[in-house]
Amino acid sequence: MKRSAGLLPVALALLTRAAVGQDSTANPHGPLRIPCAECHSSGGWRPAKIAADFDHAKLGFTLVGAHVQASCRSCHARLSFQGTPRQCAACHTDPHRGEVGPGCERCHTSRSFIDRSLLVSAHELTAFPLTGAHLAADCESCHLPGAQGKMTFVGVPADCYNCHRQNFATANPDHGGFPTNCVECHTTATWLGANFNHQATRFPLTGAHLAVACNVCHADKVFAGKSTACVSCHLTDYNATTSPQHQAAQFPTDCATCHTTVTWSGATFNHDGPYFPIYSGTHQGKWTACTDCHLNPADFSTFTCIACHAHSNQTQVDGDHKSVKNYTYDSNACYQCHRNGNAG
Repeated sequence: MKRSAGLLPVALALLTRAAVGQDSTANPHGPLRIPCAECHSSGGWRPAKIAADFDHAKLGFTLVGAHVQASCRSCHARLSFQGTPRQCAACHTDPHRGEVGPGCERCHTSRSFIDRSLLVSAHELTAFPLTGAHLAADCESCHLPGAQGKMTFVGVPADCYNCHRQNFATANPDHGGFPTNCVECHTTATWLGANFNHQATRFPLTGAHLAVACNVCHADKVFAGKSTACVSCHLTDYNATTSPQHQAAQFPTDCATCHTTVTWSGATFNHDGPYFPIYSGTHQGKWTACTDCHLNPADFSTFTCIACHAHSNQTQVDGDHKSVKNYTYDSNACYQCHRNGNAG
């Protein structure tokens, strides 16, 4: 009992010393006043583990979105939590370099820093509201990072050519003579499938021309001031035609005299007016090609009647002309009397 009684003062002294030491330990978190057990355990001071019932909102900053998963040290660089800045820019480097002001929440949300929901809405208040494919475009595709002091967001030109000059330069057909106002042909829905209003030009498209690719006529890369004469595109067709031979027969190069834009084939030459009627009268439907009467495709001033009206048919030709003075069986003689194609 004497031995036990001697140890009691020592134990009390140790407990007192421990109590004094605990009271004098400085709180590394400054004036933060929450029970230590909410973050620490008796198993070890580190690592700290935030309790499920810890409410950050009581400290004046509610954690939502991506902030819930963020580590404490990503915002609290020092153990003294009190006084940590609440502005976004205190943790997030401003890629806009102050151009659009300090209020990140005008465009960004805590769900994700690149959440586009507010970005698009904020863009509606600018001189260039986003529509079509622009809604899905990456910001930096238009707002190219530049040198310090160079505006990247404020004052960026809103014309299409500012972003699409490479598309303009490599377009097919070549856009060398086109205006740089892209919206005349393109929409924001898709860059492809441009629709140029050719009807507003000196050469409105009709018939088969409506389905022709631009570079078929504009292979020479000439757009403004291009000739609208048919032969400027159809000279090869004119030279290659053999029935009849246009070049040898010196046909006019005004293709519209015989052809239409509906189809190049099935041309109708105005034969009935100045020449012998073949589309009307007794000769309508009696021939199939020009060479039925014009045997020399290089000279359409010559023709034949007797190829169809055979001399051997006595009753039809010679017999009908017994009373005709100076009658001869000759094509030119036929034409002199039968200019309208009728028998009488």
